[in-house]
Amino acid sequence: MAELAVHLPLPIQVVIDDVGWWSGTDGHEQGEPYRTGIARDHCPADYRAISELGRRLGMRPQAAMVLCEWDRTDRLRAVPSATWMGADWRNRWVGPWLDEAAHVLRTGHLEPILHGVGHEWWDERGMSRAEWFGPDGLRPLDAVRAHLDAFLAIWQENGLGRAPTAFVPCAFLYQLGAGLAPVLAEYGITSVSTPYQRMAERPEVALVWDEGLPVVDRGQDLLRWFAIGQQPSGEVGGPVCGLHWPNLLHLDPSRNDEVVDGWVALLRPYDQRLDRMLAPDTASWLSQLAFWHGCRHRHDGPAVVFDLPDQRAGDWLRLKLADSRPLTIHGAALLADETVDGCRQIDLVVPAESEFARVEPRRG
Repeated sequence: MAELAVHLPLPIQVVIDDVGWWSGTDGHEQGEPYRTGIARDHCPADYRAISELGRRLGMRPQAAMVLCEWDRTDRLRAVPSATWMGADWRNRWVGPWLDEAAHVLRTGHLEPILHGVGHEWWDERGMSRAEWFGPDGLRPLDAVRAHLDAFLAIWQENGLGRAPTAFVPCAFLYQLGAGLAPVLAEYGITSVSTPYQRMAERPEVALVWDEGLPVVDRGQDLLRWFAIGQQPSGEVGGPVCGLHWPNLLHLDPSRNDEVVDGWVALLRPYDQRLDRMLAPDTASWLSQLAFWHGCRHRHDGPAVVFDLPDQRAGDWLRLKLADSRPLTIHGAALLADETVDGCRQIDLVVPAESEFARVEPRRG
């Protein structure tokens, strides 16, 4: 009997930074945030563009949120390091657009996640980069907690749904072992993604663990952070397709779908490959990535045996096959067996106690 050709594909999650600003103005030369750096303000259609990308790809892209311009009650006056106005903070962006965008974030094909309150840091010396880490390392822990508390309070007062479980550090400033990971875990965060090239440590693998929290390499974005209305091109080489919100948008919001079309055309072929896949959501992405990173496979006659890692991020696993034969599976439970765009994929639930998963052609 011919041996199976089974592949454990590397998952891709789309991570979109700086969602949440209503002003698009780059204000850093005036001591304000960079924001999204575009020549227009944002509108609910910009949130629908993210959801439309997710719907068309069968994914839930991460929308990394900045929430100071969602502050309905000016609570951030009590957290002066979070905004450029300090204790004089006043949010002029309160209006019906908040409810309209919140509905998309709550019900659309996307996952809003934690990015920041005001993205930068303000003190008596003015603005510095960035909110969670600065030139001297991690910001003071009491301030970090105040920013996290404020972020979640604004999240809740706007009804944005389930609290976020993923985190993208502002300006990609992050240090392993600096003490932020345990604090994030206290607040329900289960993963971090950031470009390793911005970290002093620069790990050599796409997934590392920071005091129990998985940290995933974002790699290099395909477009500049302020690029708007451009068609994307290039190769997504790792587990993250990173972009900034303008990269998905058009200067004319009614034409956002034209830019979304380009991202769909770029990303959909990855899901048709045996060695890659588009992750349905963050939980699936993390689980798949931990298996991809830690599994070792071997052939045993026609069967393929995956020796499973001890360190996991979930129990969900997808395999892809260039084989149409019925299967027998040991060490895991079959959730789904389907062919999508000509590519057969099986989804499994792997119990924590399983040390291996064995996939073989069914006999008889």
